Amino acid sequence: MIVRIMGEGQVEIGAADIDVLNELDSEVEAAIESGDEDAFRTKLHALLDKVRQVGKALPDDSLEPSELILPPADASIEEVREMLGDTGLIPG
Repeated sequence: MIVRIMGEGQVEIGAADIDVLNELDSEVEAAIESGDEDAFRTKLHALLDKVRQVGKALPDDSLEPSELILPPADASIEEVREMLGDTGLIPG
């Protein structure tokens, strides 16, 4: 799966890593639902850090379509709330 972190570029994520990313995504959603800004910030950073850790960076000139777009680390709780789909930021 090709993932874009807004403002950073693209990484390729293996199918084996989706479950752990979904767990972190659920934690981001829970923080948003509770309105806890500190928890939201911590959980969003944990999700993005994990994507960076498990993902293989694609070259800047790569023209691969992104299957998933994640918010930047400095996104507000409201911006991320608007990006949430029925299955969170990461489907699955």
